[in-house]
Amino acid sequence: MTDLRNRSRRNFLARCLTGAAVMGVAGLHATGEAQTAAAKSRVVVARDPLLRGSGSTIDARRLETLLDNAVQSLFSPPATHENGIAAWRRVAGAGDTVSLKVNTLGGRGIATNVDLVDAVCERLQQAGVPARNIIVWDRDTEEMERAGFRIVVGGDRVQCYGTDRVGYEDDLSAWGSVGSRFSKILTRSSNVLINLPVLKDHDGAGVTIALKNMYGTIHNPNKYHPNGCDPYVADLNMLPEIRSRMKLTICDATTAMYEGGPAFKPEHSWKLNGLLVAQDAVALDFTGWQMIERKRAEMGLKTLEAEQRAPRYIATAADSEHGLGHCDPARIAVVEIQGGAT
Repeated sequence: MTDLRNRSRRNFLARCLTGAAVMGVAGLHATGEAQTAAAKSRVVVARDPLLRGSGSTIDARRLETLLDNAVQSLFSPPATHENGIAAWRRVAGAGDTVSLKVNTLGGRGIATNVDLVDAVCERLQQAGVPARNIIVWDRDTEEMERAGFRIVVGGDRVQCYGTDRVGYEDDLSAWGSVGSRFSKILTRSSNVLINLPVLKDHDGAGVTIALKNMYGTIHNPNKYHPNGCDPYVADLNMLPEIRSRMKLTICDATTAMYEGGPAFKPEHSWKLNGLLVAQDAVALDFTGWQMIERKRAEMGLKTLEAEQRAPRYIATAADSEHGLGHCDPARIAVVEIQGGAT
């Protein structure tokens, strides 16, 4: 990598960090005409304070409603009044095979919520996707079971299992700093990819949300953790196996981590009772990063930048070489939903 490229990336990151500092707490909420600017990436932040009622168990029906409102809001600005199933048909339909990439590394405490995944599968079927053409997956079947997923292989039901059951492609796919073999689930069992990460801190990369969840699609993710995963996360997401299939990201923020990740540390988790939904994974990651920073400030912790682990790969993913999305807050329209109302 040339010095010029390094300087360009540093300058771009500085602009993103400056924008984040200016954004602050209140600046996350886009309103008025700025929210409808065509050049902006739309990120829906949906929260329901009553998602768990008075206890600790998530209400599956309320979670389903929160998902419905978030997806409809993403695809249906107020002027269009598009109904919910029509919104899902913009993601997939009868002729598609859909894979849902969950995150189960942290175990039941900080994994993609099973009820959320069930709701997504139900809506996809209502949009016309046959159950047998939907697969829920991650890298390891046992990890999925520990996170609460029921393994299903074969038949006309929604499929659910890990890459360890089918293996990885023999040939390497390469872009920039990355050369990896992809899960056969991704390459052979889907033409549509829905990303279902979790909102959490990462001890090396700063945060692990949408972009980094794709580490679970390849055979050698451990190779790509130096330098805070930069530029490896961005380079990985440039590969056509991911880029040509990715249609939607639904980030599970029902429980989130602001410190100590990626493993589950209950003392550093909080019940956010929310979802983040977007088609621009870079904008979603930037938005999620700022939410984590605000929680860290509330808890009296240093910023990730001060700890020298700001997620620099987000800016790399947005730079002119990659162009995967926006990390400039001026180019992101964040739409907040509280309790199912926009």
